[in-house]
Amino acid sequence: MENNSIVTGDDLLLVTGANGFIGAKVVGTLLEYGFSRVRCFVRPTSNLSTLNKIIQPDKGRVELLSGNLLSRDFCRQATEGVSVIFHLAAGMEKSFAGSFLNSVVTTRNLLDAAMEDGKLKRFLNVSSFAVYSTLEMRRGQLLDETCPVESEHVERHDPYCFAKVKQDEIVVQYGRERKLPYVIVRPGAVYGPGVRQRITGRVGIDTFGLFLHLGGSNQIPLTYVDNCAEAIVLAGISKGVEGEVFNIVDDDLPTSRAFLRLYKRNVRAFKSIYLPYRLFYLLCCLWEKYSRWSRGQLPPAFNRRRCSAYWKGNRYSNRKLKELTGWNPRVPFGEASKRYFEYLTRIIHESLRERTAPHLNPLPASGERRFPLSLSKGEGLPAEASAQAGQGEGSRGHTLSQI
Repeated sequence: MENNSIVTGDDLLLVTGANGFIGAKVVGTLLEYGFSRVRCFVRPTSNLSTLNKIIQPDKGRVELLSGNLLSRDFCRQATEGVSVIFHLAAGMEKSFAGSFLNSVVTTRNLLDAAMEDGKLKRFLNVSSFAVYSTLEMRRGQLLDETCPVESEHVERHDPYCFAKVKQDEIVVQYGRERKLPYVIVRPGAVYGPGVRQRITGRVGIDTFGLFLHLGGSNQIPLTYVDNCAEAIVLAGISKGVEGEVFNIVDDDLPTSRAFLRLYKRNVRAFKSIYLPYRLFYLLCCLWEKYSRWSRGQLPPAFNRRRCSAYWKGNRYSNRKLKELTGWNPRVPFGEASKRYFEYLTRIIHESLRERTAPHLNPLPASGERRFPLSLSKGEGLPAEASAQAGQGEGSRGHTLSQI
């Protein structure tokens, strides 16, 4: 790998959001690749159980650093001597101001500190499919790295999308004005053991107490967490990709209908109602109009832009990522879905045992994750995973995300 890498095994690498759903896997992949100096940024309140399991055999090669990226002094400490930054930490606030503060301001602080240190060879920013706008695209049109990103953020009513767009913009600005060597990756719907939202919102939602299947025959831009993590690592260390943007999706993508059928067969059955895209789009138009008429008393949570972004139905490509980094998804969908459904089945059985015999089960340890039986109750229109979402602790980006 070193022949095509901008770093050697002894270079210091920083992973922000290292204890997140995707971040922990990125750390594991770096260790698997043989890197001997990995610095993991975590928040002071983080539950480190998953990360500790991953780094346990290689503790001598890993440095844990706890702090807050809103502190410029801490950012200087975190970036000191670092050659590559894998930036996965992201805010998942419900307000535009909170999202901007915890995604954009933190990124600016990190960039300033890294540029000041002067040793940075690559800044890898983990963005999200959520940034794309498909309102003017045709159904079935290819969504690739050349497609437009969202610009009407008030109409879209999606703080996470707004923050990720602005985060990408500041990275590109530093590249143009301060010669920052950057790469941006945009994962699709990331899934695998540990994910919080069991069925990605691109399949449907159960906000109204009944699961509405909205995806129909649409392809879902899935990427299994192991595959996604390796794509992030390769984009961060490969030569000759400065200034590039890469979408991350796996091969053999299933349709929404096929995925839902597999879930019901392998995890648990439940009732769902299929709502055609045109009908749901009309409902979103009416919701949007009433929101304007009521002067925001009813927030425009359901609107044409978000409806289009998630359920219009596009095709997806990972060709650019494969050609420029040599990435190929190691885990095919058949094996990935098998692992994922087995994990969900185990979690559900454990939850049922706790409900039927609570006196036989100890209370969860502080910070230990317990999964409800519902699919995505109360989520509304989905935030994509950072992220993504799935990038930081407590992130709505843990979707099967944003990413």
